[in-house]
Amino acid sequence: MSHPPTERTDELLSAARTATGDELRSLTYFTEDDVEQLYLRSDLSRTADLVGFAENERQGFRAQSLYADTQLGDYRFTVRVFENGYLTRVIAGGHGVWLTTDSMEIDRFEELASALATILRSFDPA
Repeated sequence: MSHPPTERTDELLSAARTATGDELRSLTYFTEDDVEQLYLRSDLSRTADLVGFAENERQGFRAQSLYADTQLGDYRFTVRVFENGYLTRVIAGGHGVWLTTDSMEIDRFEELASALATILRSFDPA
């Protein structure tokens, strides 16, 4: 099982909480081969299909190369909007996280993605 070292987990959670505050619902780390939920807010149930979510979010690893060298610039992050909140995916190299939040101001996502990508880039190569 590949998972971030404990200090990296703490860094990811701290960055997510700093950017989202009480709106943070969940934080999940993933690679091509593994998925691990790092945080789930206490008022939510553990019924999410993490493997199913991971299969979808792993498409982001391919998106990094698909969008490389386009006039859009480098791929940075993805935000999906749902009725009850947002899902944000951030990938750096072979590591990724997705997190869910309650509704919040859209400009907070750029700060969030930047902080998480910095931490992910500091991981040892997978």
